[in-house]
Amino acid sequence: MCGLAGFVDWRTQTDADTLRAIGEAMNCTLAHRGPDAGDVWTEAESGTVLAHRRLAIIDLSPAGAQPMHSRDGRYVIMLNGEIYNYRDIRRELAAAGRRFRSESDTEVLLEACAEWGIQGACERSIGMFAIALWDRRTRTLLLARDRLGIKPLYYAASPERVLFASQLKALRVPGWSPTIDSDAVVGYLRFGYVGQPRTIFREAAKLPPGHILTLRAGEAPLLTCFWDARAVARAGAREADEAGDEHELTERLDALLRDAVRLRMIADVPLGAFLSGGIDSSTVVALMQAQSTVPAKTFSIGFREQGYDEADHARRVAAHLGTDHTEVYIEPEHALEIIPRLTEWFDEPFADVSQIPTYLVSEVTRRHVTVALSGDGGDELFAGYDRYFWAERLMLILHSIPQPLRRASQAALRALSPSAWNFLFGVVPSSWRPALPGDRLHKLATILDYRESDAIYRRLVSMWERPHEIAAAGTEPAGPFTDATIAADFPERLSRMQYLDLVTYLPDDILTKVDRATMAVGLEGRVPLLDHRVVSFASTLPARLKVRHGRGKWLLRQVLHRYVPEALVDRPKMGFGVPIGAWIRGPLRDWAESLLSPARLADSGLVRPEPVCRAWREHLSGTRNWQYPLWTVLMLEAWRERWG
Repeated sequence: MCGLAGFVDWRTQTDADTLRAIGEAMNCTLAHRGPDAGDVWTEAESGTVLAHRRLAIIDLSPAGAQPMHSRDGRYVIMLNGEIYNYRDIRRELAAAGRRFRSESDTEVLLEACAEWGIQGACERSIGMFAIALWDRRTRTLLLARDRLGIKPLYYAASPERVLFASQLKALRVPGWSPTIDSDAVVGYLRFGYVGQPRTIFREAAKLPPGHILTLRAGEAPLLTCFWDARAVARAGAREADEAGDEHELTERLDALLRDAVRLRMIADVPLGAFLSGGIDSSTVVALMQAQSTVPAKTFSIGFREQGYDEADHARRVAAHLGTDHTEVYIEPEHALEIIPRLTEWFDEPFADVSQIPTYLVSEVTRRHVTVALSGDGGDELFAGYDRYFWAERLMLILHSIPQPLRRASQAALRALSPSAWNFLFGVVPSSWRPALPGDRLHKLATILDYRESDAIYRRLVSMWERPHEIAAAGTEPAGPFTDATIAADFPERLSRMQYLDLVTYLPDDILTKVDRATMAVGLEGRVPLLDHRVVSFASTLPARLKVRHGRGKWLLRQVLHRYVPEALVDRPKMGFGVPIGAWIRGPLRDWAESLLSPARLADSGLVRPEPVCRAWREHLSGTRNWQYPLWTVLMLEAWRERWG
């Protein structure tokens, strides 16, 4: 795991000293991603600089340092991530006559690129990676990103030069003056993240997952896909009706996950896992422990606030599995301390509040290990999100309600404030009570206006219902949620919602959050459930093997129950969050009020002050919980002050 950055002046007008200065400056911004070492390589005759920060995980010796040169001297490579099956690839390359100077997976990838080309190397690799490969002979820059978008890669290309880096802030070199993309702001206000391939700046882009970008002087950038998530999901959906015996499929999934976890346990440094006690992380830890000769190291954090604490569940799972478990309760003061620093790590507007506990558990974990496995991806692959079931139920209900009755229902739902609904739901047993029922019922009131299932689902994942009315300028960008052809590829609603999350929410929110939070403390996060072989297998599962008795992840649960009793993990889904609504009313109120002042909002010019300030007043009075929409504006304004 590392950070990489680079610059190519196609005009070759930048001298060697200036190239090195640019590389050093870019590298400095990424020091947190690679605290173990850093180096800069320049080639003045081609106008090229490659800068790398190293977090040493495999082959800790200097032989594993980057930028790394191929044996024949033609290629120079930088890798952010890991190639988990590098030993198998190495054996294949050795049989073809390739020789090696290190035990590094980076050198294996480099020689694989020299042997088969970058596309052949990517197709053979099981891993998470962002790659920069410089071909000195043809003066070609090749950038590649892993299949699911686990590792980030930004670039800014023009006919004169190209900049690229693991994080957007590293692109800020002399002469680059980016402008905020108002359309990206509108998209951000809807989802709480800037969806790829856009960035918050017009002049930069994210390399899409599963793609290779080829750049040469005087030629238009060439984007090539080596793994197509849509094609994989579409092919899997066609096979779903032919799914085999449930016991056989449980065996297959168990074997796939075991191998995915086994590969991600390869490291030359201490290794552990995040454990929340939920289905996904418990499965990962159970498979780690089943393949380890010593207790796996597991980590969880707890919160004092009721409704946000999962530490007790994690403790019981850890005790059953016999892990070496570390649990830390986080005091609100510590959580509040880091909020003003979030924009340092998330150098693009980002508003998933679980960024806070993800950073905190990473901070605790890094005191003990350098690598941590997590259970991210299980909800998308095996249908674990509550919103999938809400969307299905809502469609069935809405199609049966005449329009006059819809309007009456809307009025009834809005007659009580969200806080009043929450109070009434207090009499419902916790096992049946959804989180934040008042907000969900008010969201349902707005959904009664919709007739199409895709529009309903987009509303369920939206922060602001009408973001174009909140943004000061701009038009909402087109994307998968507005692509009418997706419904034809995925006629079954559940698989369509899962696919939409796979190509939007997963890379742009979940994986962005995990990358930035872990890298902020120099911790490598690995996600075995997102092994592309597991993703392909999960796409072939019919709905009956994902959802049963109103609960998702049915087949994944069958695997977990082989290792952990059902009673230990059978509980309502709890999001990994913090009480941000109460915090911005209380200890964070001064900070929030400063960022949301009408004069300040008007001066920034990104959002309209009137609707935002109205929501802020309603939130403070308790008439409605606007915590998540307001958090998007707070993170946008905090980002603008730091980076805009």
